[in-house]
Amino acid sequence: MTVDVQAIKEQVAARAEVLDRVRHEVGKVLVGQKEMVDHLLLALLCGGHVLLEGVPGLAKTLTVNTLSRALNTKFQRIQFTPDLLPADLIGTLIYNPREGTFSTKKGPIFANIVLADEINRAPSKVQSALLEAMQEKQVTIGEETFKLEEPFLVLATQNPIEQEGTYPLPEAQVDRFMFKVVVDYPSKSDEREVVERALGTTHREVNAVVDPDEIFQCRDVLQMIYVDEKVKQYVVDLVYATRRPTDYDLAELDPLIDFGASPRASICLTQAARANAFLHGRGYVTPQDVKDIAPSVMRHRVVLSYEAEAEQTSADDVVSRVLAKVPVP
Repeated sequence: MTVDVQAIKEQVAARAEVLDRVRHEVGKVLVGQKEMVDHLLLALLCGGHVLLEGVPGLAKTLTVNTLSRALNTKFQRIQFTPDLLPADLIGTLIYNPREGTFSTKKGPIFANIVLADEINRAPSKVQSALLEAMQEKQVTIGEETFKLEEPFLVLATQNPIEQEGTYPLPEAQVDRFMFKVVVDYPSKSDEREVVERALGTTHREVNAVVDPDEIFQCRDVLQMIYVDEKVKQYVVDLVYATRRPTDYDLAELDPLIDFGASPRASICLTQAARANAFLHGRGYVTPQDVKDIAPSVMRHRVVLSYEAEAEQTSADDVVSRVLAKVPVP
């Protein structure tokens, strides 16, 4: 089968301005944090979910809030707290004593973009309540199942586990997030700009510049982007190397990894590499697309051993060693 890469590239170029509009609107409020914004756009293209981790004050909530305003979609923010109940998230049945019937009251999960703020401050029962919604894009209340409206994205912020009052997310839930983005401090020049804006009196208004239909059209073009067989094999090799590192001359990693990345990592890595190619205006995926996005896709899917913790080896260290060792096609 022949693939007309040039024709695909022209379609990508025609749709790329949609993302440029979103970037411009977000840039009215946000300073720097390009990686975080790009990952949110990649998730929007793929229909995935994003986990943002960083200390308080790095504009995680502001970024998601600004993105939601730039999109003409329904937005809900849920502040996760230790006393939050699953019913506060997905909804519940309300009894009407006069009529002797139950009616459904839908929770804040019924939105297009859901900001789960400080998700790891809620107990595991509430965190697990998100699982069906994130994976199946549906919610069950009582005996009735409700489909969630597309686009549906959960953008969760998380404080580092070392902070007081946080609970580690269950592995099954973490795996549902397409990306885990570690948000770092801004550069000195960016922070100076943040201070200047905070001292100013001008209110920067963000307008809705993109409709859901335009997002769906971008997704249609995304499916056309060509992924070569060698690139697919490269993705599988990267993921498989986290499970059987000795097969890839990485025997030193074997005692450091309890569980390697799941098959969902292979799917997400391929989809995200495609979206990265779209972001850069290309009609085909390169191995560099895979390498660029691999840390964000794999860092939360590699479960480290106690030995790794003792040696202060992070999941990022493991992924970087895998990327350095696995041959690039």
